[in-house]
Amino acid sequence: MGRTKVNEDLAKERRSAGFNSDEFSAWWYGGWEKVAEKRKNEEIFFKNPELQPAIPLHYLSHKEMYEELVRQGTVVLSQIKELKHPEEINPAQLVMKLRAAGVISPASPFGLHFSMFIQTILGQATPEQQQRWLMRALKCEIIGTYAQTELGHGTFIRGLETTATYDEKSREFVLNSPTLSSFKWWPGGLGHTANCAIVMAQLIIRGERQGIFPFFVQIRDENTHMPLRGVKVGDIGAKMGLKSTNNGFLGFTNHRIPRENMLMKNAQVLEDGTFVKAPMSVLTYGTMVFVRVMIVRDMSNRLAQAATIATRYSAVRKQSPINPDEPEPQILDHVTQQNKIFPQLAKSVIFKLAADLIIDIYNSVNSDLARGKHDRLPELHALSCALKAISSTDAVAGVEICRLSCGGHGYLECSGFPTLLGFVAAAYTYEGENTVLLLQTARFLMKAAKDPDLSPTVAFLKRYPDYKIKKRWDGSIGGMIEAFEAVAAAKIRIAAESVEQRIREGKKPGTAANLSSIELVAAADAHCRAFILRAGAESMEKVSKSVSPALAGVLKDLLELYAVDAAKKALGDLLCFTTITEGDIGQLQKRLEDVLARLRPNAVAIVDGFDFPDEVLKSALGAYDGNVYERIYEDAMKSPLNYEPVNASFHKYLKPFTKGNSKL
Repeated sequence: MGRTKVNEDLAKERRSAGFNSDEFSAWWYGGWEKVAEKRKNEEIFFKNPELQPAIPLHYLSHKEMYEELVRQGTVVLSQIKELKHPEEINPAQLVMKLRAAGVISPASPFGLHFSMFIQTILGQATPEQQQRWLMRALKCEIIGTYAQTELGHGTFIRGLETTATYDEKSREFVLNSPTLSSFKWWPGGLGHTANCAIVMAQLIIRGERQGIFPFFVQIRDENTHMPLRGVKVGDIGAKMGLKSTNNGFLGFTNHRIPRENMLMKNAQVLEDGTFVKAPMSVLTYGTMVFVRVMIVRDMSNRLAQAATIATRYSAVRKQSPINPDEPEPQILDHVTQQNKIFPQLAKSVIFKLAADLIIDIYNSVNSDLARGKHDRLPELHALSCALKAISSTDAVAGVEICRLSCGGHGYLECSGFPTLLGFVAAAYTYEGENTVLLLQTARFLMKAAKDPDLSPTVAFLKRYPDYKIKKRWDGSIGGMIEAFEAVAAAKIRIAAESVEQRIREGKKPGTAANLSSIELVAAADAHCRAFILRAGAESMEKVSKSVSPALAGVLKDLLELYAVDAAKKALGDLLCFTTITEGDIGQLQKRLEDVLARLRPNAVAIVDGFDFPDEVLKSALGAYDGNVYERIYEDAMKSPLNYEPVNASFHKYLKPFTKGNSKL
């Protein structure tokens, strides 16, 4: 890809690796063909001069950044149209490929059009409705977003205030935002990009509320882009990250849409106003489940990107002699540095394996739904909530650890870390705030604690009926999985007992759950971490049989590091619920040091295996060539403040002040 001369320290790391990083790429992306397709797409899109602005985005204003991302987005989407007929595109694959390759950035104003608008039409619209809207959306003849969150309500969907009242005479729905807090707030692309939206609103028929349902709503004229009558829409302003996403607000005043614009695959409103319920209420939220599943894989990618930047920088940066009489080593040789970065590498890999497994579960449940079977849907919902919460929580912490591991240079915008941190920090809250999601998982677990017919992901509860009997500690990977499941079972039973005890004391069930919510969140967290470890280990066992012994060894080292690191962080729980001893804890420390040492010579090759092009990383610290200092300086020279040797503020303010002529 026309790379410049590579830093010698980085080149040496690559030469001394014990496995082939291209083989890692083939595993990471699902085969050599997919790697080849990815790289071909990168050549097409990233080498387009129209996608290489002269001024880095972080030097632009809020308005300029949005306008530039719209321009870039239209260039990319125009290229996609030229590559392939829309009729041939699988929308789900399109979303995954474009986002995974970084062609459509998470900060793109078009992001929700692909990830939620199209997906909701696919999942919630009837075949007739899909015929009206889907192909137009795929061709980008209409641009949409997903408008659920409001200024006053987010994760608590039942509390949404936007109303859609059915008018039997005109056979229309009348949309209203009765209060300021009912304005839709946060949807990406809503501000000035989208002309349509899937709007989640309270359905009202003959004065009675029927629940929250999705509606296809045109909000702007397709030709003039002016807001339609009864629609108030705009941008919500600057944010901590995702600065060009064009998050917007949306309010309605008697805005009318046809009856046929309610998405009616599941629930329906007939012409006479008869309401036909969905087989299961949770079917309405299928899009949310899909997006949460995708977020897990996205968090894996973000962690991998952060670890790539930190690893490459640590191979180039030299500082602090380990022994006074020796030269400054690569900071990657410091064990404390390895202990910061390598666990993030391990998490990115294990999260990928867990994400792949839940995607399989999602596809299986969808197939069951098509046959009228709904029994595993609650389990999938609970699992997607917990995995989204844990993966984004750990990604926020992991990206920040990687940033800190790069010292002062990690604070620069050009390091790429501020952008990455903005991505993952947003994920902590969007599509369900993490604490609320864990409480949703806990509700499922409380039912499972009483249910003799357990679904697969909570079947371990049968093996641990009494948490007061400590699980025998076994330091093998299998033993650690069982230990984590024993901890999860104990916390689930403790939470269930806490709720029941408060109910016996006369508390209402909701109050009892609120008073026990700390235990409930801890139970959901423990359950999810046990699932991730088992999913990672079982998937790794299969992977190891399909790759070379060298790569299998590296992947097993990453699994070992993930398990040992997780165990060390959970020592309090392990001491409470297993027979782990002081000697066992010492062994964990020794294993941690050993696996860090084994991974050290392969670290750069591992991050090379993630195969993130420089155009995706957008990092002076993490570029493939390792020319860190040159790239930092080059970025500084692109600052508009450096376009002239003397800034106008000198003559206007500084000179009068320093020469004593200031009127201040």
